Amino acid sequence: MSRKPPRHQTTMAYRDPRFMESAPARPLRILAEYLDPLARLRHEGVGDTIVMFGSARMSPLQESEARLRRLKKAPRGRGESARRNQERLLHQALAAVHMSRYYEEARELSRRITEWSVKFGERPRRFVICSGGGPGIMEAANRGASEAGGKSIGLNIELTHEEYPNPYISPELNFNFHYFFMRKLWFAQLAKALIVFPGGFGTMDELWEMLTLLQSDKLPRRSLILIYGRKYWDEVLDWRAMVRWGTISEADYGLLQFADTVEDAFQRVRTELENHHMKLDLDWMGM
Repeated sequence: MSRKPPRHQTTMAYRDPRFMESAPARPLRILAEYLDPLARLRHEGVGDTIVMFGSARMSPLQESEARLRRLKKAPRGRGESARRNQERLLHQALAAVHMSRYYEEARELSRRITEWSVKFGERPRRFVICSGGGPGIMEAANRGASEAGGKSIGLNIELTHEEYPNPYISPELNFNFHYFFMRKLWFAQLAKALIVFPGGFGTMDELWEMLTLLQSDKLPRRSLILIYGRKYWDEVLDWRAMVRWGTISEADYGLLQFADTVEDAFQRVRTELENHHMKLDLDWMGM
């Protein structure tokens, strides 16, 4: 009596890590970075967001001051090169103390927005703080929301040298992305306001992306773009030069609002939201 050859079980393609990490499976990975946030945001009842951007390199005031004190107490180096290096580090530490005001102000602004927004209930959750999920201003935004007793979102991105999820993100709303463009989609899709603190290339990249979407009517024109910290931003960018040179219109410049204090920023955000965004379209939530 002949024996039948044993049947060899094969792994389902979607359970095979080699396939899922291959180039042909890239569309599936991209789709996953849309569907996973969609399902989890719906499950948590997130109706819309307030996005906060800024530098990942800013620290809390207490940490910055402690580092400065350590450097001041350090023995003076021998030799001209060592002294120059100490002076450079001291200058950087002084600058970090100065810039840490933005960490503390982002934290306080997030706390105030969250204390106001949680009053609207949980189904749906309105105006949830959303950050890039990393350190610096992103951490401050999530931290302020946590201190106010609210949930917050972190849209982290895999980078080799910088990003890691900060500990203040609500665990159920902590996302990790490989593709920048999918991360940007989730920044833009639910945002009713974007608050931009001092930052570098990444911060400006997100700012220009949102401004372009507003200018081209891919986002509602009433979405608020609030630039926080004019002393920094006016030195980095001559906003009105684009109007003078005719590369943007006066109406395009009008997409921007500016604030230099937590109180002014909070009142601007609250006024814009109350005037233009209290009605929510729940279709995307399946409600």
